[in-house]
Amino acid sequence: MPDAPWRTIPELVDDSAQRFAGDEALVEDNERWTFTDLADRIHLAARALMASGVQRGDRIAIWAPNVSEWVVAGLAVHSVGAWLIPINTRFKGREARDVMRRAGVRTLFTVTDFLDSDYVGAARDDGGVASLDEIVVLRGPTAAGTVGFDDFLARASAVDDAARAARAAEVQGDDVCHVLFTSGTTGAPKGVMLTHEQVCRAYLIFSEVIGLREGDRYLIVLPFFHSFGLHAGILCCLMKGATIVPLQVFEPATTMRFITDERITAFPGAPAIYQGMLNHPDVDAFDLSSLRLAILGAAAIPVELVEQMRGRLGIECVVAGFGITESSGIVSMCRFDDPPEVIAHTCGRPLPGLEVRLVDDEGVDAPPSTPGEILVRGYTLMRGYLDDPDQTAAAIDGDGWLHTGDIGVLRADGNLAITDRKKDMFVVGGFNVYPAEVENMMSAHPAIGQVAVVGIPDARLGEVGLAYVVPRPGTDATSDAIVEWCREQMANYKVPRAVEFVDGLPLNASGKVLKYELRERAAARAT
Repeated sequence: MPDAPWRTIPELVDDSAQRFAGDEALVEDNERWTFTDLADRIHLAARALMASGVQRGDRIAIWAPNVSEWVVAGLAVHSVGAWLIPINTRFKGREARDVMRRAGVRTLFTVTDFLDSDYVGAARDDGGVASLDEIVVLRGPTAAGTVGFDDFLARASAVDDAARAARAAEVQGDDVCHVLFTSGTTGAPKGVMLTHEQVCRAYLIFSEVIGLREGDRYLIVLPFFHSFGLHAGILCCLMKGATIVPLQVFEPATTMRFITDERITAFPGAPAIYQGMLNHPDVDAFDLSSLRLAILGAAAIPVELVEQMRGRLGIECVVAGFGITESSGIVSMCRFDDPPEVIAHTCGRPLPGLEVRLVDDEGVDAPPSTPGEILVRGYTLMRGYLDDPDQTAAAIDGDGWLHTGDIGVLRADGNLAITDRKKDMFVVGGFNVYPAEVENMMSAHPAIGQVAVVGIPDARLGEVGLAYVVPRPGTDATSDAIVEWCREQMANYKVPRAVEFVDGLPLNASGKVLKYELRERAAARAT
């Protein structure tokens, strides 16, 4: 498969405006922008960034939901050679400040009217972020000491478009475009550095594998801060001439109304999203006949779900895949004509140009059809973890293989099936949860002596957390009280849905918690 015709994201922005000029690029509420309109807005924001003194390599964060301003600001950051730092909208202040401090964020783009969250106040709490010079409010009332997006854009008059184009031309394919923070099994978030060229190449291939077409109308409820929202959403739409239709929050009836009204043809989402639509009592009242392409990921997929999506919802193409942020968010994908059993039980074949091998605990290649850790090598691999060469070396070995920590089987038909997780990560409604991070935060609770978190099945979200807690002597906290405390300390998807008090945790000879025993105990608890 040929390389992408663009080496950088600003090249992609300009090319999309030339190829699809008058076609709809983005639709939100009453706004309907053509590809020319979108490029003009991105160029304006890029000039405003330059007028604000932003240099190549500066770190600029966005902490906001899926709104049109996110697209404009994010692609403008790419266009001036700065590094984009997307922040999870579900993060609490402590989590977001940690990311911004570690990244050395200079400017924060945010909102003041999303889900009753005070992102500006959260960014300034606990001493704020020393490197942060300015907060720009993309949408909502401005707070004291912040600047509104329109006023920010007005600065663009100080920089002409020739200077903007020259800056964009300076951006190189091997420059870092953004840093996606993902938690690791050590419990500390790690910043994955990705480059312009690898992202452009990977997602052109991805968009062709899934069959995305010019004129598709692409509903993006997966968050823009996530690889699938940014890469498989925004960038793929620019590549193929599809219309970006952002949605801030998933709610079954609202989503189905969007699909009906906007004649949505393509819709990526976690299985729980489609299950929520199918389970809605009014599903048959909506006209979902425009849906042609569904892209699933992030969790186990029941065969019945795939069959219902194709049969009851009438979706022609249902595909699934496997990705890891350190590999630009993508490793393998099913093809649109694969049977339901392949889509439900495998994550497809590796993308062209990627090498995948499975190894045992000794690093020796696993025999055919035998489980092993999935290793990946190729153009999608990250530059490394931000300011963390030791963790980078631990993740990518001397021969260039990324050790994913996932266990799988490579079937005779070439499809990769995930069978287990070497890491203890579990997936809640499409969001990865790393127990070590949750355990570290829970350990700050005065009533918790020891804690171990495992994932347990959940009918709605796929998996949720169960915390086994050894209480501190002399304390009397309840399960509900600890869960409520967790809701105040961490993003909702990380919060254990239940707490079970125990006298002690099962340990091996080295003193490590035997998570498999806890998972077995949790399974017995559910029966």
